[in-house]
Amino acid sequence: MPSWTILTAPVPETLDAPDAWALHGVGRVSHEHEQRMWGYADLMYPSWYLLADLRPQLYAIRRVFVAVPDGVTEPTADDVVGFAKLTLPLQDNTHLADVELYVHPDHVDDGADAALLEAAETLAAEHGRTSLVTWSEQVGEPDPGPGVLEPPTGSGRVDGNARGARFLADHGYVLEQAERYSLLRLPLPDGLRERHQAEAAARAGADYRLVTWTDRAPDEWVDQVAVLEMRMSTDVPKGDLDFEESRWDAARVRDWERRVAESQHGMLVTAAVHVPTQTLGAFTVLRYPIAYEEIVFQDDTLVLSEHRGRRLGMLVKAENLRRLAELRPGAARVHTWNAEENSFMLAINVALGFRPTGVAGMWQKRAVAGEAADAVEAADDEGAALRASGSATVGDRAEDGSAAPARAAAQA
Repeated sequence: MPSWTILTAPVPETLDAPDAWALHGVGRVSHEHEQRMWGYADLMYPSWYLLADLRPQLYAIRRVFVAVPDGVTEPTADDVVGFAKLTLPLQDNTHLADVELYVHPDHVDDGADAALLEAAETLAAEHGRTSLVTWSEQVGEPDPGPGVLEPPTGSGRVDGNARGARFLADHGYVLEQAERYSLLRLPLPDGLRERHQAEAAARAGADYRLVTWTDRAPDEWVDQVAVLEMRMSTDVPKGDLDFEESRWDAARVRDWERRVAESQHGMLVTAAVHVPTQTLGAFTVLRYPIAYEEIVFQDDTLVLSEHRGRRLGMLVKAENLRRLAELRPGAARVHTWNAEENSFMLAINVALGFRPTGVAGMWQKRAVAGEAADAVEAADDEGAALRASGSATVGDRAEDGSAAPARAAAQA
């Protein structure tokens, strides 16, 4: 079996700089991975997205590790066979580490994935993290049968014999939740959105009105957006995943908006205003790479519990799709991920035309504090070598989670 050197990806000033090789290699690996799995590369990590994502930010530490063959002294993008992306929250959930792992399809059995995971886990332990979360992905959802896993939530299934699932189970991770990956192809059939939106508007009644914006929330609503984002962290289904409340305020909303813009993405947001109280009762976010009009991600959607039962989820989603057709007429595919137990949101998506495409298994590995401390001590020398091999950066959010950029964090 080949042996690999794990390097921390440098963060260059520009993508034309010589030390941008690692980010270009990450883009190449993720493109090939996604293209072979889905038949399109919409969910890849472009180098320009990563460059913005890894620059100094406020709310999390981020690293990208890359695997190159042993003995390569001046690696290039073509030498990268896999990568791990590690996110360590700083303001909340400071016990947590999020790991994303990709290996080029031609090297899935060459041991690079294990070496990358070890590097990510080592750094997480150095930062005292006791819960690690990651995900596996599969095309379609398996029927019940031998080797098929069901998470403790009782919703959704993962093929336990699939390579990604076996790999994570063999490395101590436990399946906690299944998320449905759905795809909406545009344009919608004539009359579909209009019918659902009219029915939802009739149910909501005069107590609600809609507001829409792009990229930056109006000042009058930014504090309310912070409330909605904070409630996203507590109100959406999360199974036994060890997530705590994320603290949001207006400054964090503005930071999030800035980072989305720096990553060359735009956002389209529709919210439902509760007229009697002039507060936001629901919102939904579409995000899209500005340079690729056909690609769209359905990110956060939330209806506050005190406003449920008025069909606000359908109302804001339908209106956002109407606005999307005006703003991005070339949009062709909308991607989203939902907890399989989130039956209400899944029903809205299915009604609008989203079709099940795959399953993301959400996996977790827990360590008691003493084990984390032992790991830190055992990893001191290796961790120092890793740090010396590349630059350190600070970043935040998923998004973003996700997915695809931040796909693990998409809750819509």
